Amino acid sequence: MDITRERCADGLNVIVKGRLDGYWADHLAKELAEVLREGVHEVRLDLSGVNYLSSAGIGTLVEAYKEFKTIQGSFSVVHPSPQVRTLLTMTKLDTLLIAGASPTAPAPTAPLVRQLERSGVVYEIFDLAPGESLRCVSVGNPSLLEGCHFRAEHCQAVRFPASSFAVGLGAFGNDFSDCRGRFGEFLAVAGAAAYLPTDGTGVPDYMLAAATFVPELQVLYCVKAEGRFGHLARFEANKEIGPVKLSALIDAGFEIAQSEIIVVVIVAETAGLLGVSLRRSPAVEGDGKSGVSPFAFPGVREWLSYSAERTHERSLALVAGIAARNPSSPTAEELFSMLRPLGSGPWPQGHFHAAAFSYRPLKKGPLDLKTTVATLFESQHLESVTHLINDTREISGAGESEFARGACWVGPIAGT
Repeated sequence: MDITRERCADGLNVIVKGRLDGYWADHLAKELAEVLREGVHEVRLDLSGVNYLSSAGIGTLVEAYKEFKTIQGSFSVVHPSPQVRTLLTMTKLDTLLIAGASPTAPAPTAPLVRQLERSGVVYEIFDLAPGESLRCVSVGNPSLLEGCHFRAEHCQAVRFPASSFAVGLGAFGNDFSDCRGRFGEFLAVAGAAAYLPTDGTGVPDYMLAAATFVPELQVLYCVKAEGRFGHLARFEANKEIGPVKLSALIDAGFEIAQSEIIVVVIVAETAGLLGVSLRRSPAVEGDGKSGVSPFAFPGVREWLSYSAERTHERSLALVAGIAARNPSSPTAEELFSMLRPLGSGPWPQGHFHAAAFSYRPLKKGPLDLKTTVATLFESQHLESVTHLINDTREISGAGESEFARGACWVGPIAGT
């Protein structure tokens, strides 16, 4: 079998010639999966050159149709050979798969409000709740991490309902004693909470809100926001320029929200994440004693897991955090201990955690954050939770996290 592609203004033509049997059906499925990864949402499958179609081949066509429909795209068979048309008609799949066999109404789409172009990337912006802002508070004392001075009195049980967003250091459990050996990085977004335990398993854990249940963590420290996001921005990397850097997304977020300090949630296909995570719980090692530092050389190697290059390439990531570009903002000053420079300069600063998942394509157009996040946790494999960093070292620096395409929810913080 031979598979070729033809680009066109409104999508992609995939031309198949030969036998579409059990063996070649798998090859076609892989080709279509690659097309989805490249961000193509409109595909026409030309089967004029297919002289044999088995049930396995039909199964591949139906699965492809479902995948593209899930992301609000389109997949259809065009110019079917007589053999293909006869078989699809006999199985009553002709009206589903063959273009023009049955009239279909176009799916309704929300109107595009405005566009923003930054560094060669075009952001399609949907205003969800213009004028609204999020309330942001800090919990605990992050400075206790230096020296590992965390004790029971520094731990708080914090609930994270669907209206909240948070990043910090915590664990699932009953109290400080129960979690003492497992505290690690966590993020909470729209009713979902995930963290990476430091008990040696290296396996992330998560909880989802359901009915009256609300995820709760024992928290050493975190920054937490409540409220509605004012804006949603869809973006896709320019192939000539390359992937979109995290700092570029944050810079665009300041412009979109028209604010000096913002809360940001990103769901995006990754070109690689650069992060660091604790390997040991700071509530065990220090026990209130001085002289224990997870960041001092050479002990830092035992305390932190860090990759010298980007990881989780071509995965799907859920990223959450805050960013500020004005050091004089009262809110920024309150949260200063949680913020770190996002680039080589002192500002802007931010604090972002990411949960990496197995790949799945995203729908086009506006997305509901709660539904999108719940679908991630329910249908994809949670691979890791990490604190995102920017490695600006000369020569050996790995840079920062990058993304191919996705959605970015942005909201200003009250009082800024």
